[in-house]
Amino acid sequence: MENESLRIDKWLWEVRLFKSRSLAIDACRAGKVKMDGSNVKASKEIKVGDTIVVSLNPLFKTVRVKQFPKSRVNAKLVPDYMEDLTLQSEYDRVKLIGEANSENRDRGIGRPTKKQRRVIDLLKSSKESW
Repeated sequence: MENESLRIDKWLWEVRLFKSRSLAIDACRAGKVKMDGSNVKASKEIKVGDTIVVSLNPLFKTVRVKQFPKSRVNAKLVPDYMEDLTLQSEYDRVKLIGEANSENRDRGIGRPTKKQRRVIDLLKSSKESW
């Protein structure tokens, strides 16, 4: 008979939401993993069908447990063990944040001159004061 429950930190690591199990434990301690609206400890036992919200700064990923893997799974097999319930609007919000925080310079035009750098710094400082 297969496991009917598993520690949440181990499952988060096995389905590749975190690179290491210690990072999953740290996220639980920091309150970045929630079930039913409340923080969970790393030792919390989860069951098939449980819904988990994980804060992967700045994304709030909502997933449902489908089954438990025997060990860490290949990235292609993750959908067999986890159902992603995150809304598309959440992914769009994160994309907008990423675009707003990045600078776009045309490729091949070289580094900015001292004068251009001063203008960039001036624009950045005025943007921060908004």
